[in-house]
Amino acid sequence: MSLRWNIRAHDTQLVESIERECKVSPVVAQLLALRGLHQRDEVERFLDLKMTGLRAPQELPGVVEAVDVIFDAIESGQKIWVYGDYDADGMTSTAILYRCLKKLQADVSYFVPNRLNDGYGVNKEQLKMIADRGGQLVITVDCGITSVAEVDYAKTLGVRMVITDHHVPGRELPKAEAIVHPGLSHAPYPFAGLCGAGVAFKLAWALCQRKAGSPKLPEPMRNFLFSAVSLAAIGTVCDVVPLLDENRIIVHHGLKCMRQFANQGLRALLKIAECDQKPALGSEDLGFKIGPRLNASGRLGQAQLGVELLTCDNPERATQLATYINELNKNRDSLDRKILKAANEVIRESHDPENEPAIVLAQPDWHLGVIGIVAGRVAEAWHRPTVLISLDPMGQRPGVGSCRSACGINLYEAIDGCREHLVKFGGHAAAAGLSIEPDKVDIFREDFCERVMQQAGIDDLVPDLDIDAEALLGQLTFGMMNELDRLAPFGQKNPRPLMCATDVQLAEPPRTMGSDGRHLALQLEQYGAKVRAVAFGKGEWASTLSEQGGRFDFAFRPQINEFRGHRSVQLHLVDFRPTEQSSGSESPAAAGSVLAEQ
Repeated sequence: MSLRWNIRAHDTQLVESIERECKVSPVVAQLLALRGLHQRDEVERFLDLKMTGLRAPQELPGVVEAVDVIFDAIESGQKIWVYGDYDADGMTSTAILYRCLKKLQADVSYFVPNRLNDGYGVNKEQLKMIADRGGQLVITVDCGITSVAEVDYAKTLGVRMVITDHHVPGRELPKAEAIVHPGLSHAPYPFAGLCGAGVAFKLAWALCQRKAGSPKLPEPMRNFLFSAVSLAAIGTVCDVVPLLDENRIIVHHGLKCMRQFANQGLRALLKIAECDQKPALGSEDLGFKIGPRLNASGRLGQAQLGVELLTCDNPERATQLATYINELNKNRDSLDRKILKAANEVIRESHDPENEPAIVLAQPDWHLGVIGIVAGRVAEAWHRPTVLISLDPMGQRPGVGSCRSACGINLYEAIDGCREHLVKFGGHAAAAGLSIEPDKVDIFREDFCERVMQQAGIDDLVPDLDIDAEALLGQLTFGMMNELDRLAPFGQKNPRPLMCATDVQLAEPPRTMGSDGRHLALQLEQYGAKVRAVAFGKGEWASTLSEQGGRFDFAFRPQINEFRGHRSVQLHLVDFRPTEQSSGSESPAAAGSVLAEQ
């Protein structure tokens, strides 16, 4: 399925006004305008990433009440358990709060579910285990906002609960001692986009202030919060929450603090992911190198090792854990490819994605831990909201599904409309999870497709490739890259600028990279300027480019590549098309969308 290119036009007068009023370069002004940032105060808030830009933790709904409950438990010597989740956001959230409570001399333990046995969220069996081990207060992180029955059950065990979460609340809130959440309708907060680790960081900050008796913290507590903001940065990037507002500040400072204030476990993980020698870390390092390794431990049922790593200060043990988790990531990658191949075969044999609004697949042999990744890749490849369901081969338990959106469909809304067919579900507009009885899969598929169609017709399910500007390859200098990086950190809702170059030729034949040829490397040439380009996971493009020949238009995100001390501009390709496809239409230059000259 082809992407629909949309080279965005910009208002020249508006760009000049931003450049003049905000004292930024023409290229930054153009990109700010395309991001809807027009006023001086908006631009200053976006570009100024000082820690003082974070709101006081007490402003986050529920923090004050939660601090009261937690300090009461600490001072009375109660046993506290941090109840986390098995993804990178859940692990970092757990590590932040556990380490904070340890510093406050609390009697504290942590629990993270086994993805394969316990499933997502708060589990009554595990609450019983915690009670049997003397637990008196449970603090959830990155989960619990829909755990109404579980909180009621905890009360029957004599266990109090504090909920900290960021997921979409259900129709009824749990009757917990306190609920810390940035998106509650009855307690509005200026920014609802914090992830679980961001919420845990705010709570830890408030706990430190209560202990110090002042907003100004002693050095040991400040250093702890610098390490905590590094963990919050990992959770923020890996949970794909908007990199706007407070999240930009958390990620910016987390990246800067990571090497200096990281514990031994995170240092070992940075080293094995080959991030330790980079001059500076970027959000892509967290999203593509650190996060996948942490998530691999959770996906393969060993999330507790991820938390142990993030709380470990023994160098030898840290190296052991990082090495083992790295091997888990290699195993996870192998499983991904196997299931992706099987899913695509089913789609080609039994489905017609061109004329179906969504893809719902169910198989008994798909690994629970990796179907979320595969669902995302299927959704990206076929441009359809996708649900992959792993069925219990013995038929004794409900199937477990992972869901990923495409083309702007609000996934949570579509699934919520099918709730009568489900055992349970939860998630966001872009990603969700569910449980379903096997005999309900077909009716769920039919209903889910109808719900998707209520949001968009088949003709609308063609993803727009919104290109910020056309650029000449010769414009992509180090100076230009430095200007683009003023918009960093990049991620959800603030992507790295997407550009295109037209009428480009291949300076060399395409070649594949990687042991299995999954990736593509090109040398592009335009008007005498040559630039290296790569496309990860797109090795199949090599044959297409060779067969078609001629000149091409390429859409890409420019980045600085650093390898063995050598720095160069490199293009990360997103899409391509033969140049003749765009002939006869209005040129980007005529539309006013050529990259601004420096």
